[in-house]
Amino acid sequence: RGFASQTDGESRLAGLLREKFPRASAIKVVDISGGCGAMYEIHIESEEFREKRTVQQHQMVNQALSEEIKHMHGLRIFTSAPKA
Repeated sequence: RGFASQTDGESRLAGLLREKFPRASAIKVVDISGGCGAMYEIHIESEEFREKRTVQQHQMVNQALSEEIKHMHGLRIFTSAPKA
């Protein structure tokens, strides 16, 4: 699979995250289950995370994807605020 093509699940999750985090400067969603949609890795850099602890940032992402998470086996989340 090439870098340019995303799975439907990756595209759907990235779209949801763009809606929930409109100030995000970077959003990357990768299906790490071999394409079956059972496990994802998410990287988000967003101004919304500034001044928040990592656990709070991750809770925001979990909240944004609460419906989708019910159908996953696992989710790896990496969050950060843009460098000042």
